[in-house]
Amino acid sequence: MTRIIAFANQKGGVGKTTTAINIGASLAAIKRRVLLIDLDPQGNAGTGLGFVRASHRQSAYGVIMGTANAADNILTTAVPGLHLLPSSQALAGADIDLLDMENREFRLRNALAPILEHYDYILLDCPPALGYLTINALTASDSVVVPLQCEFFALEGVQQLTDTISVVKEKWNPTLDILGVLLTMYDKRYGVTRAVDDDVRATFGDLVFKTVVPRNVRVSEAPSHGKPALFYDFNSAGAQAYLRVATEVVNRTEGGIDGE
Repeated sequence: MTRIIAFANQKGGVGKTTTAINIGASLAAIKRRVLLIDLDPQGNAGTGLGFVRASHRQSAYGVIMGTANAADNILTTAVPGLHLLPSSQALAGADIDLLDMENREFRLRNALAPILEHYDYILLDCPPALGYLTINALTASDSVVVPLQCEFFALEGVQQLTDTISVVKEKWNPTLDILGVLLTMYDKRYGVTRAVDDDVRATFGDLVFKTVVPRNVRVSEAPSHGKPALFYDFNSAGAQAYLRVATEVVNRTEGGIDGE
């Protein structure tokens, strides 16, 4: 059974793309077949996996618009078991292009149907906005991971996201739920971090992942080398944290690390 997970937060700078890349790589490391789809026009997921945007023609844009097949636009990454459907600048106009299209909320879901059997997990890196690209991702997904940076106003805007999830659930995807809230850039030396941790756990309870992702220079450096943290510095605190988060994802979606 394929699990489709959207990584969403309209607030920028929360570690959303970094989280999608590193959870994807960590799931692949524990022998899951993973497809990461970059729906952000900035294309940082592809860059973080070593791809130069100008060097390939593949793009999620054509797949969503129905002018290309998903299977023909998937790239093989240097991480065994991890594939990428990359972004392109054309995605910047996708919300406008989708406006008058038939079944505009279901374009991505329909496009992914022929390739579902090839993957255990499909991860959707959403843009930092709640437009039609994000709605397409939520309509196609089984669940949502919400990365939150440990800073003041961390919860600002999250209510808007949860409201959007509720609307999508009511109108187009009744089984959609939040899989988990992930605290990123965690630094226990600072009082604000502890305060945000307490606040988020009081708000979301058991939905918050037990693992937190620490503020870690190796995680920050990894994208500039085109590698997930796990392959840039396996023993770094950030890489190990994402491995633990991936284990929690498997436990929550499969009922155990071995899928039992």
